[in-house]
Parts: sequence; C-alpha cells; structure tokens
Amino acid sequence: MASTTQPRGKVRERREDVRRRVLRTTAEMMADGTPYTELPVQRIAERAQVARSTFYLHFPDKSRLLIALADEAVEALFAEAVVWWRADHADGVDGVAHAMRQMIAAYREHRRVLHALGEVAGYDPDVAEFWRDRMRRFTDVVQARLDTELRAGTVDPEMDVRTTAQVLIWTVERTVSAHCRHDAPPGDEGAGDERIARTLARSIWLTVYGIPPAPPRRPS
Repeated sequence: MASTTQPRGKVRERREDVRRRVLRTTAEMMADGTPYTELPVQRIAERAQVARSTFYLHFPDKSRLLIALADEAVEALFAEAVVWWRADHADGVDGVAHAMRQMIAAYREHRRVLHALGEVAGYDPDVAEFWRDRMRRFTDVVQARLDTELRAGTVDPEMDVRTTAQVLIWTVERTVSAHCRHDAPPGDEGAGDERIARTLARSIWLTVYGIPPAPPRRPS
C-alpha cells in the first residue's frame, strides 16, 4: 500500500508558501491604505486564500504576524548604519550622511509596517519586547565601536559610551520616523531628505568625535 504521508520537504515547502502569502497579502492591504490595527484576521486569510485555522497555525495572533512583518523592515532600517559603525570612518561626515540617506529610504519603503510597530508596541508586550530587543542589538553595535574609540583615545575620555549610544540611536530613529511618517505629495517624496541626512550626520559626528566643551570658568 502506498504511503499517504507527504515527504517532510513538501510539507515544509507548503508551510513556507502559506506564510509568504499571508505576509505578502498583509503588506499589500496596508499599502492600500488600511492601518494594520484595522485589518481583521478573517479578511487577511480570505485574501491570502488560506483557512482561518491555517492562519493561526502560522501566526498564533496578530502580534506574531506584525513581528514577522517587522523583522525584515527593522533589518533594512538599520543595515546601512551598522555597516558605517563597523567601518573605518575614513570618509568622515560624508560616510555618516550616506548611511542616513539609506536609513531614510528604508524607513520610507517600510513606513506602514514600522509605524504599526511603534503604535502596537505601546500596548502589546510581545511587540514591545521585539522592538526593544532590536534596538538593544543596534545599541550593542554602536557601544562596541565607542568602546574601541575610547580605548584608542579618539573620543572624549569622559564619554558614557552606553548612554551615548542610546541617545544617538533614539535621536536618529525618532527623527527619521517623524520625517517619513506621512505620505509626501506625488513627485516630492524625497523633500528634505538631504537636509535631514546631513544634519543627522553632523550631529552624530560631532557627538562622537567633536572637541569636548571647555570647562566652565570659576569665579575669581
């Protein structure tokens, strides 16, 4: 009697196909202008042509769906910045500006998912922990570089590297988020991108490598 059991590879392939369809469908529905929080599971499942029960096999709840969507978006958001922090910085402020331009472009591309991530993280503990974990990972990259610079004597010896890393990361993320939050008029999507990129680059460079301020004068 022939076995009715599907080979494991086929089962895995089918599961991956269902997962991709659900993620792609959700992204398409958000691109149509529907906020993530207003997307019912039933509508997502119907449009992806999967049973509701099948949806829940892959994503136990909408939080897990959002985390899966955001994983790629967050990776794209920080990718170029990670490259810069690990580089030799021989290109100075121009190198930072390039990383900021790429970050702005990535945020704009994934804006709806990243906006949903920030919104849902405000009340969902699983999504909040995912976002904090990704920010911690990036903070670790920046802190490692600042530690290296501190040991080399190329930055202010009084620098608190962990706090500096956190301030830089949140400043950049919040600035880029605010800049890219809303749809720009057609043909004007990049308005202000260069100013934001250059200003962030200068702020980062001066924070890391700038000359420490002179100590306050003591009254004579």
